[in-house]
Amino acid sequence: MRKINPKKAAVITLKIVAALLALLIIGFFAFRNTFLNKAIDKTIAKMDTEYNSMFTVGNASFKGLSGIEVSNVSLTPKQGDTLLKIETVKTSINLSRLLAGEIQLGTLEMKNGYIQLIQNEKGKNFESFLHRKKGTVSKTKSEGPDYARKTYKLLHKLLNLIPTDMQLENLALTVNDNGRRVNLNLKQLRLVNEQLESFMAVETDSLSQNWEVKGFADPRNRQADLKFYNSGKGRIIVPYLDERFGLKSGFDSIRVNVENIDLSGDEFRVDGFASIENFMVNHPKIAKKDVVINSSRFDYHFLFGPDFIELDSTSAMQLNKIKIQPFVRYSIEKDTIYQLKATIPDMKAQEFINSLPNGLFTHFEGMEADGNFSYQLDFMYNKNKPDDIVFDSSLKKEGFKIKKYGEADLGKLNTSFVYRAIDNGVKQRPIVVGPDNPNYTPYDHIPDFLKNAVLTSEDPSFFHHRGFINEAFKQSIVKNIQTKKFARGASTISMQLVKNVFLTREKTLSRKLEEILLVYILENNRIASKERMFEVYLNIIEWGPNVYGVGEAAQYYFQKPPLALSLDESVYLASIIPRPKKFMWRFNDRGELRGFAVTHDNYIKKLMVNRGVIQANDTTGQTGQINVTGPAREWLKIREEAVPEIDTTETGGFLNKLFKGFK
Repeated sequence: MRKINPKKAAVITLKIVAALLALLIIGFFAFRNTFLNKAIDKTIAKMDTEYNSMFTVGNASFKGLSGIEVSNVSLTPKQGDTLLKIETVKTSINLSRLLAGEIQLGTLEMKNGYIQLIQNEKGKNFESFLHRKKGTVSKTKSEGPDYARKTYKLLHKLLNLIPTDMQLENLALTVNDNGRRVNLNLKQLRLVNEQLESFMAVETDSLSQNWEVKGFADPRNRQADLKFYNSGKGRIIVPYLDERFGLKSGFDSIRVNVENIDLSGDEFRVDGFASIENFMVNHPKIAKKDVVINSSRFDYHFLFGPDFIELDSTSAMQLNKIKIQPFVRYSIEKDTIYQLKATIPDMKAQEFINSLPNGLFTHFEGMEADGNFSYQLDFMYNKNKPDDIVFDSSLKKEGFKIKKYGEADLGKLNTSFVYRAIDNGVKQRPIVVGPDNPNYTPYDHIPDFLKNAVLTSEDPSFFHHRGFINEAFKQSIVKNIQTKKFARGASTISMQLVKNVFLTREKTLSRKLEEILLVYILENNRIASKERMFEVYLNIIEWGPNVYGVGEAAQYYFQKPPLALSLDESVYLASIIPRPKKFMWRFNDRGELRGFAVTHDNYIKKLMVNRGVIQANDTTGQTGQINVTGPAREWLKIREEAVPEIDTTETGGFLNKLFKGFK
């Protein structure tokens, strides 16, 4: 038996492979238009059965070795306006990639077309693309999230669909949302030799701008560096959001850089940076004024693993001159865990104040300070073990001293001043907080019963904390996460004091952020003693319709000075702090406190005994009922003939905790 020569075998094998490839190529070129038309027919059928839409193509054919030309493409829902229409599309496909089972575009030319998204009384012309028809989604066995590979595959496919040479002309995106119209007309986009240049005209009923995008783009090497800006003067105004959501926003320029996209082992990494100049936002829920950030930058390093998504700690954020080192991680390896860490390295206090966004911290404008500080935040939440929540916030300062206050002059707490409450945006009558006011009650003239009742109801640890209660914050966060809304706050007396004296009651992000920062400065720089803060608080808070301060409250309800208040009367006054104007609903038609209010009062007294701020014998004869004898009685709907004789020393209260959320 003759042995086969290895060289001859190799030559024969190569000839066979070459012949097969030749046959495949000949077959491809002989039948490629047939395959193309079958692919189009398949797409037409899919659009009809799954999306109830008509997909049409005027003509489609291969040109040259790998080119495809398509003309008069349209997509129209059967019961709606045309969604897409394009006059001419020319593209080429990478054949070697196609043989490997991937579609990768080499070149792309597209001219004269539009996409229009319409929503009116007849419905949405894109509704059928939001939800497939029932029964069309195939069921596959779940293989786990594998965030790394799934994200990589998705980005890989998207980048393959971006050609290395591209020219788009006269393509428009039109949005018409019940008369709110936006038209984005892409006049030209060119990508040649990895350089991208784009011009776009933007029009709404009240806006006309020209936008440009220029820079470097290399989809094959997964890199880009692009700048987006206004061709004319002024900032780019983001359209539609104002008319739809009342949100005004704009910026001078945005730069987006992608340095690296890489899958290594079972981890996928995306690195780069993004920056924005002169960013502006305005919304009633954010602030009363335009909020402006002059300069910001985000150096990102995202990491995707099989069961986690992470913003690496080597990432960095910069807001004007404020530098932040963030770490964010979402993991489902064992439990579902959310982690957040943020560090502000040592920086000058004045640079921090100067870097606060304009319009967001108006009460700090003009403030001057010496010294340095650094800050660290550590947060972790385990969805399966919510009680193990971690929330640690610490600020270290060195030589920190305020030389000059801004609009919020915290130092005035130590002097006599005029306070004017704001109710529904309207300033109320002036209240002198000091000896010139006959109703003003110094700390030593406020009965201990009332002080301790208010502390027990509102803030038991007021004299021990520094403005914030970590445990309360933790429970607030857990509650808000579980309900997926801001269902619970963690307000302290310090926060209420700052809000009342220096800020407004508007429910904006700006007001809340200013409140937090002012409280920290007040509490951690010993600007006013705890006793003085509590004294001012008790002399300015509202205790009924146009009733401010404990001196007025004692007369309004009981026709007596504060020092003469009984335990039950004190507990009653503490109980109405959350909703003082609704005090009358705590009483029945006989002028007696309702059962739930009495139950609450007795509970507060029990807490006071347990805390040791009153003795058990202090509650003797204190039944929870009170006798309202002052002007407040006019607000009670009493059947006079049914009013029984009530001891004036009896008092009442209300479910204080129930109304915590109304602060």
